[in-house]
Amino acid sequence: MAAVVPRQSSGRQVFAHYMVGLTSGQSQDQWATDITQAKASGIDGFALNIGSADSWNAQQIQLAYDTAASNSFSLFFSFDMAASSWTVDQVVSLVNQYKDATSQLKVNGLPFVSTFEGPGWADNWASVRSQTGGIYLVPDWSSLGASGVGSKLSQIDGAFNWGAWPNANEYTINDGNDVAYKSSLQGKSYMMGVSPYFYTDLPQYSKNWYSSSDSLWYDRWSQVLEILPEYIEIITWNDYGESSYINDPIAAQIVSGAETYVNGFAHSAFRFVLPYFISAYKAGTADVALPSEGAVAWYRTTPVSVCGDGGTVWGQGGTASAAGGTQDLISIIALSNSAQSITVSIGGSSQTVSASKTIGKASFYQVPFNGATGAVTVTLNGKSTTGPEITSACPSTGHVNFNSVAIQL
Repeated sequence: MAAVVPRQSSGRQVFAHYMVGLTSGQSQDQWATDITQAKASGIDGFALNIGSADSWNAQQIQLAYDTAASNSFSLFFSFDMAASSWTVDQVVSLVNQYKDATSQLKVNGLPFVSTFEGPGWADNWASVRSQTGGIYLVPDWSSLGASGVGSKLSQIDGAFNWGAWPNANEYTINDGNDVAYKSSLQGKSYMMGVSPYFYTDLPQYSKNWYSSSDSLWYDRWSQVLEILPEYIEIITWNDYGESSYINDPIAAQIVSGAETYVNGFAHSAFRFVLPYFISAYKAGTADVALPSEGAVAWYRTTPVSVCGDGGTVWGQGGTASAAGGTQDLISIIALSNSAQSITVSIGGSSQTVSASKTIGKASFYQVPFNGATGAVTVTLNGKSTTGPEITSACPSTGHVNFNSVAIQL
């Protein structure tokens, strides 16, 4: 029997950030579901975000690698250095244990390794390299900024930019930071962060902000097609507490306190556009075949003025109210081989709109609530889907839920 060769990088690849810290007691069936869904969306692998102290790491990491191996799916470690402290021995041990696993992502024959933050750990990586036979290190040191990362090129093989959301007090994101990273990296690998959404309200972690996301999923994929980085990391697969997830909530993985803004707010429809955008990214052109026509729509279920903001600020580090960072509207990305108008009905009140932006076969639309409430129905090319009601009632928390629901047509 021929030896199984570990997974190698072959051109541009797309990964999703997976929070292993939420997987205590998780079954292999759940890993299989996640991996199967991700692969069906065009995702090549998971970046396994791991903390140093979680007692379930050994079991869950093994389940992940075993399940990925049987599904031709790639994995790599993203050592969380913001939420936990790592010793060199701990990192070396994990890298050595899995570096030759069938599902381990390798680049140039070396195991791919990343981080969440940890620039203060930078000088330790030389020791990790020497004790593991070499790694391909693409850390997220976004706290240093692009120029700061550029000052550490001798220690890294590339860099991951976590900056996938608009800054505080900014309604949209631009690609200036991505351009700066590519310049600073001087040809080394660039991994670009892409995210559909951000809202967190977890007082126990002193976190309560919303980053403008009304057009984020469309804007960021458009920027991907401009930047064409070596790698993309979707942030995230399953971080429910930050509303950045692209699957439907798994109850056991929801951080205490996040249930009030996560339960009932499915996000798997965000994945509908991935096969097209990922195909276009890998081809380097938006002119690729469309896997299927349809749309994803996302919206908040309460108008922003219904009640207070709950202290939620506009963007990380912001001071202004989050209420200024979002509009009462339904955002839609439609995939179609020909330009189409789209009809949205809220409680029976209909509006038909044309696209405001288009790239390749993806068009972006926004339809304001205009005070209407009721079930939301989106119609394109004679096909319709209906999502949860927009209501004028304040949520049970007593303040606006800035998370969105996503529906697929």
